[in-house]
Amino acid sequence: MSETDPDFAPIATRIRDNVGRQGFMGLVGAEVAELARGTCTLAVDRRPELLQQHGLFHGGVTAFLVDNATTIAAATSRGQPALTAEYKLNLLSPASGDRLICRARVIKPGRQVAVVAADVFCVIDGKEKHTATALASIAMLDDQAARIQSPA
Repeated sequence: MSETDPDFAPIATRIRDNVGRQGFMGLVGAEVAELARGTCTLAVDRRPELLQQHGLFHGGVTAFLVDNATTIAAATSRGQPALTAEYKLNLLSPASGDRLICRARVIKPGRQVAVVAADVFCVIDGKEKHTATALASIAMLDDQAARIQSPA
């Protein structure tokens, strides 16, 4: 959080609380590594449950990180709840190594739709290798719509 953006602290707290309630984050073992206005970094450590038959991170793990990181990054812009509308994911190279890191950044923070880019890296022997890139459209919700979307 930036000292030049004191209004972001309550937004960050609310986002971290909401992410903490996502069961799938816990199932996958992902964590919010960094959070700032317009950006989100998620990371997950290598575990056998996250690998496909060749010992690489499953593409679904990459897709999940992109889906969640882009939505979280969009939510940081104005503190609005957000849902993924669509994303285009390009897998660039096999994701091996000890950790996957997804860095998402808002390109255009719209009131109704935000455009967010993301890049995914795997960490091999301490070095990052670019494994995927994505562009997402994120639907920005008002508080009433967010309450309709979530169970009471």
